Amino acid sequence: CTCATNKWTVCAQDAYGNCNCTLVGSNHQVNCSTLTSKCLLLKAEMIPLKHKRFRGHLHGKLLDDDGIYNPACEDSGLFKARQCSQTGTCWCVNTAGVRRTEKGDKSLSCSELVRTSWIYIELKHKRRSTDFNVPDIVKTLKHLLESRYKLHPKYITAIKYDSPRIQIRLKQKDSEKSSYDVDIADVAYYFGKDIKGDSIFNSNSSLTVSVNGDALDIETLQINYVDEKPPEFYLRRLVGDATRVVTVTIAVVGSGIIILIILVCQRAKKYKKCETEEM
Repeated sequence: CTCATNKWTVCAQDAYGNCNCTLVGSNHQVNCSTLTSKCLLLKAEMIPLKHKRFRGHLHGKLLDDDGIYNPACEDSGLFKARQCSQTGTCWCVNTAGVRRTEKGDKSLSCSELVRTSWIYIELKHKRRSTDFNVPDIVKTLKHLLESRYKLHPKYITAIKYDSPRIQIRLKQKDSEKSSYDVDIADVAYYFGKDIKGDSIFNSNSSLTVSVNGDALDIETLQINYVDEKPPEFYLRRLVGDATRVVTVTIAVVGSGIIILIILVCQRAKKYKKCETEEM
């Protein structure tokens, strides 16, 4: 009696032989026929990390880390729009649990949970003597997303391959997603864990992907999230950063022009005149 799609569960058979599974550290019932939401997974994964922190090994590390935190989840498994740390610092997240605002205190208000409608998964495989065939690699990854992660093909907009780089584009608007469809944010999280060798699936074997018998060895992974609404960061901070960049750029360009004029004038001694305007 185990949960095939979630190793962070406690399972037991009832009197009728049915296998019932709950999430580690809570009484939340898990549907093992599909993917568990990213919010609930993060919550379960925090259990051993919190024990380490209490013993002093991770003191202060988990509170301000945007990637690893103990999230607040809705009963449906979705992230709550506002997330807060134990120190009282709060921020707003999207449906992938990624911070999309500046951090503030508990007075911070998040009016809605903004959907992550696009996800770009960037992969790079190890160098090979010959490149993979484009149709073959597209077919392999498309089948992997549909079979292993239960993703409907209509949400896979493109798989592009330019050796050694692969880009997987997923699109899922709120109006398109039914209650039976897996969320692309959950798919990306499961896929990322598989690639890193820390699979969430309840299996001792790590993910192996082969294209016509040749192993697809992934070297790097990057996941990019695009929300239906732009992120809300303070313009004042961005303007300050931009001003510093412009100032440095002007200083560097100015120095470059002066040096260029001197060099050109030195090299142009045989001419009667050196026109600064042309420089």
